[in-house]
Amino acid sequence: MRNLEAYYRDTQGWSAGPHLFVADDLIWIFTPLDTPGVHSPSWNAISWGVELVGDYTAEPFSASVSNNATHALAALHALAGVDPQTVRLHKEDPKTTHKNCPGPNIVRNEVVSGVYVALNDIFPGEHTPGAVG
Repeated sequence: MRNLEAYYRDTQGWSAGPHLFVADDLIWIFTPLDTPGVHSPSWNAISWGVELVGDYTAEPFSASVSNNATHALAALHALAGVDPQTVRLHKEDPKTTHKNCPGPNIVRNEVVSGVYVALNDIFPGEHTPGAVG
């Protein structure tokens, strides 16, 4: 993480990076959640950036990374009270040059479905995503 911090700060000249890095064994908070991140040009100021550790152009989306990612995203969506349908992949950003990120082995609808399942695990019972009260 220190090498990434130095790379983003010193080489890229960025003020921050993604908010979370999700791996198969850990979830790192990289940029404070109450600070705008640097992760996707159109969404830096309006969303959290969650980086998945791996090359999902070549590697399958492993169950352990998927599990950690869906639970991290579920926690963020629960915290913000927003519907998981708001999840956007980097390649969906019209201003990005990373048109293949995060790779074809990560499918948006599967991620969103996983977040709904995780939310139901965390908050069982009837509820409407985004509802207050």
